[in-house]
Amino acid sequence: MIRSMTGYGRFEGVINGRMTVFEIKAVNHRYLELQCRVPRSCGFLEEKIRELVSSRINRGKIDVFVSVEADENIAADVRVNHSLAAGYVKALRELCSTYELKDDVSVLALSRYSDIFTVSKAPENEEALTEIVMEAGQKAIDDFIAMREREGEKLAADVLGRGKTILDLVSEIEERSPVTVEEYRKKLYDRIKEVLEDTTIDPQRILTEAAIFADKTAVNEETVRLRSHYAQLETMLSGNEPAGRKLDFIVQEMNREANTIGSKVCDAELAHKVVDIKAEIEKIREQIQNIE
Repeated sequence: MIRSMTGYGRFEGVINGRMTVFEIKAVNHRYLELQCRVPRSCGFLEEKIRELVSSRINRGKIDVFVSVEADENIAADVRVNHSLAAGYVKALRELCSTYELKDDVSVLALSRYSDIFTVSKAPENEEALTEIVMEAGQKAIDDFIAMREREGEKLAADVLGRGKTILDLVSEIEERSPVTVEEYRKKLYDRIKEVLEDTTIDPQRILTEAAIFADKTAVNEETVRLRSHYAQLETMLSGNEPAGRKLDFIVQEMNREANTIGSKVCDAELAHKVVDIKAEIEKIREQIQNIE
């Protein structure tokens, strides 16, 4: 199924007794670009998160945010820098004495100076933490992909609808094109007749000129290729593989054929239809930029 490149997914819940948040969002990008924000305790997991994301997502500028509640069972060792604490006490009492302030130096007052304390914890169980984050990541990415697929379905429907509009215009061009040749032949005959008045007109010369005009303005090959490109577009949009780059190439080819038709037609009505085709192609191009 075709997927949009924009999307958002989130998991928030308790895994193995620890509240975990895994958030992923994406916008358009030519390639896969990943920015990952994880707690210090999960720094060793960044590469695994990248592998997880790239195994399921092909394109887009991806932002990942991970948060895991601290394990309350891990013992913490808090040490006091007594020499530094003594220095603070001495300085505070000196202020009290110098400025005749109330001496209310207390433990609470000292606790505000965080550099007095050194906190150390036993290292995290990396295997357990990996299991938690990978499980949360899979669920968040499931949610993310589901959103991308819903958006992709809408994009595909819009592109196919515009493609069918192009096919209708192509049919009108194919129907109108032979008529322009006959109109040209008649105009040429009338013009020559007016110039030559009573002189006999060579019908073979008229037919030859009309044939040359028909050859110059023939768009059969281009319209056939346009139909073929649309068929490829339809096939890719119904497939399960990422097709954004291939679709972009097909749209370039469709635009090339439309330009060639525009350079050949010598009829205002056909020229307007070509403009309409190019407008639809441009809208398709804009939508395809959002497809993975």
